[in-house]
Amino acid sequence: MIGVMGTHIAPATVTDFHQVLADHSHYWGERDLRSLHLLALVQEFGSTCLVARAEDGIRGYVFGFVTPDGTGYVHLIATRDDARSTGLGRRLYTAFAEAAERHGARRLKAITSVGNTGSIAFHRSLGFDAKIVDDYNGPGQAMAVFHRDLPLDVPRA
Repeated sequence: MIGVMGTHIAPATVTDFHQVLADHSHYWGERDLRSLHLLALVQEFGSTCLVARAEDGIRGYVFGFVTPDGTGYVHLIATRDDARSTGLGRRLYTAFAEAAERHGARRLKAITSVGNTGSIAFHRSLGFDAKIVDDYNGPGQAMAVFHRDLPLDVPRA
């Protein structure tokens, strides 16, 4: 468990998963991404699905897993609206990268919609290469696809 400024990053539990869904709008605003939250990820890849807990609840989370080819794939990462611009996203990514490396990952990957300029800028600030891939998520559904090698050595924001 990693503790920083009263926030502890630890593996997510089923209870945490349900709390994240209950507080969905505090992480994602008006975007309804509940269908992307898969309890099976927490159940099957618990050591790479992490939450940042504090006295006032879950401030952020990252859900991901390691693929058989050694890729640490970040499925979702979010910080609560009142925890943005605190460096928590970087700390969550660092914790995920360390967990992924323990499971044999040699690189990281993530995707986002091409219109999510905040996510694109955040991933680039972490040293990811970004490519727009046409039809990535089906016909006419381009996505921004991020890649970078491990280790994830990023300066603290």
